[in-house]
Amino acid sequence: MSKILFVITGADHWTLADGTKHPSGFWAEEAAAPYEAFKAAGHEVVVATPGGVVPTVDQSSFAPEFNGGQEGADRVAAVLASFTELQRPIALEDVDLDAYAAVFYPGGHGPMEDLAVDRTSGRILIDALDSGKPLAVVCHGPAALLAATKDDGTNAFAGYRVAAFTNAEETQSGFADKAKWLLETRLVEAGVDVQVGEPWVPNIVVDRNLVTGQNPSSSAPLAAEVLKKLG
Repeated sequence: MSKILFVITGADHWTLADGTKHPSGFWAEEAAAPYEAFKAAGHEVVVATPGGVVPTVDQSSFAPEFNGGQEGADRVAAVLASFTELQRPIALEDVDLDAYAAVFYPGGHGPMEDLAVDRTSGRILIDALDSGKPLAVVCHGPAALLAATKDDGTNAFAGYRVAAFTNAEETQSGFADKAKWLLETRLVEAGVDVQVGEPWVPNIVVDRNLVTGQNPSSSAPLAAEVLKKLG
């Protein structure tokens, strides 16, 4: 049995362009689906957040319309209820990467608030990339890649092919004109090769040890790809 590190946002809101704080956090399915898959395969999960705060789930991510109906929403809620590791996270500063076989970043708008500018998270990402271990990031989770700057000022993920929540999806979700910045645009500006798929359709991109997914529906296939890499 291996240990898999879940790096999760500690933010409970996302600051919009007009300064208002939109309630947010991590997206339920993006934590639940991989957690369920990794635990079923016999792996241990450890959660790390900035400062070791207990992460906040975005309550809107339990809505039936985001989970294929009420039954799907209930299922995701049940999985998260069993995800007791969420209640006892370690601090990012205390992460010993050598203890983990893989690293996973779920999304939600929360990472755009904190992980996008978190230097400790950025260092974990760079070290995970360099280690060759499976590094998996989904949806808005790639906001964290923006903090992975090397000593020369370049982004460690520049030139990597990555899937991430797209400008089209942000527009369709009603937030593009309210956001301070858009994830796809920022990643491209950092030199990341964003592979844009159809909105809301699973899109998994594998580039070396990096496995990324575009949206919530990409979470389960992303987890399957990580398990393949772990053998």
